[in-house]
Amino acid sequence: MTELASGVVQSVDWIAVAPPAITAVVALAVLVADLFVPAARKPVLGWVSVGGLVLALLSLLPLTSGDRSTFCVVGRAGQCSYVADHFTVTVQLLVLGGALLTALLSLHNADDLPPGEFWFLLLSSAAGAALLPASRDLATLVVALEVTSLPSFALVGLRRGDRMSGEAALKFFLSSVTATAVTLLGVSFVYAATGSLHLNAVAAGLAHGTGQLTVLARTGVILTLVGFAFKLAVAPFHFWVPDTYAGAPLPVAAYLSVVGKAAGFSGLILVSVIAFRPYADVWGPAVAVLAALTMSVGNVAALRQRTGHPRSAVRLLAWSSIGQAGYLLVPLAAAGYAADPAHEVGTTVAYALMYAVVNLGAFAVVALVAGARRIEDFRGLYATRPAAALALAFFLLCLAGLPPGVIGLFAKVAVFSTAVGAGLGWLAVVMAVNVVIALYYYLRWTALLFARPATRTADSGAAPAVEGAEGVPVASDVSGASGAVAVPQAPGRVPVSLTAAIALAALVGIALSGAPQLVLRFASGSLF
Repeated sequence: MTELASGVVQSVDWIAVAPPAITAVVALAVLVADLFVPAARKPVLGWVSVGGLVLALLSLLPLTSGDRSTFCVVGRAGQCSYVADHFTVTVQLLVLGGALLTALLSLHNADDLPPGEFWFLLLSSAAGAALLPASRDLATLVVALEVTSLPSFALVGLRRGDRMSGEAALKFFLSSVTATAVTLLGVSFVYAATGSLHLNAVAAGLAHGTGQLTVLARTGVILTLVGFAFKLAVAPFHFWVPDTYAGAPLPVAAYLSVVGKAAGFSGLILVSVIAFRPYADVWGPAVAVLAALTMSVGNVAALRQRTGHPRSAVRLLAWSSIGQAGYLLVPLAAAGYAADPAHEVGTTVAYALMYAVVNLGAFAVVALVAGARRIEDFRGLYATRPAAALALAFFLLCLAGLPPGVIGLFAKVAVFSTAVGAGLGWLAVVMAVNVVIALYYYLRWTALLFARPATRTADSGAAPAVEGAEGVPVASDVSGASGAVAVPQAPGRVPVSLTAAIALAALVGIALSGAPQLVLRFASGSLF
């Protein structure tokens, strides 16, 4: 039960809040259980976490009608702090599903991390990400955003004794703290100008503001959006992403690229489309410029990644995620020019669903090939791991928008059409150019998978096989006049959890590519 300021006691709808609540409870249970479980049985904590995420996903079933709300102000229609509508349920499906794939990936790749802390932090961040799309007041929204972000700092720097991991965590922390400060300042200005924190009431207050309050409100809107731009790694606030992803444990990098980004975009959609709707003439053009800048910076930087550079595989995926964020911003920019932004919001969420599945799948294949942190290390992968090579090729082609990754093509067409429909022809042209640029680096990596495996020359010597972090034999890197590179060795036993993560991502991607019209139907519907 919760007591409102008016003295009226209101019942909490536990079914509505079940997805984030279950995730948070399981997080606490795992942390406490870590104190009593012997070291030899620590892996059970991971399976408990996976079970908790599955239970949280199942709790979405009663919410599919999208008509629940709780923590409401009695007597004031529409002023609720938690709303479980179609938008909420869809984004919660995305973030909890992404967290589940990350957990399956982590069962195989988190052996060098303290298990209790890792699973607690991952589930805590996932709980915040699930709470964020349901938040309908600025205070709850900011709290949910920080619950998502704060555990992520620790996850990035959880690998003890790793200098790159510590440096990545510090950069992530400093950029996120800056974003939080700017966001809180903006929210305080908006509250001072409107006298309310509920998103619908904020919109009504902004629509009727006059005089100096208008200046204060516009400043608050701009500062709030800048804070979200930091969180989402939107250019020019993207500088922390490549080093953070490269220094973080691989499952954490995968989590940040999908779940963290999806949660941030859901918050940006809520504040812009609902709360700041009267100021669409302010944020609409600004988001359009940021979209063009973000996709251009991300794709050009990804294009420049050298295949033999250390950690180039993860760094390319990091820059690619920045480019993809630019595409996600395009429908949101178009929403600023639309009378009813339902179609544009649906397009953004539909594209995010496609991106989440295939990007997590790509990270899972990178994790499968033990020791392969350079793009060059994937040369000839088809010769030793044909299934993994085909899966990675499919994921990369989806990101590029090429057959057989039809879902990627349809998602890009849907995003492109929103820009054209809103009269943003220049933004559509910029997007088209960036899609062509991205084709090169996605296809370059795909071609390497099926290239002839590298061979050693006499003067470079034989490459001794070593075991990667997961116990799978790989070839050690040999440098010399011949410029030889690592050669994939015969695969060992593939962990069940990692196989399940790749297979699940591939199956969803193939199903969506088989019925791409679902993207257009989803985008044409109303999520609010």
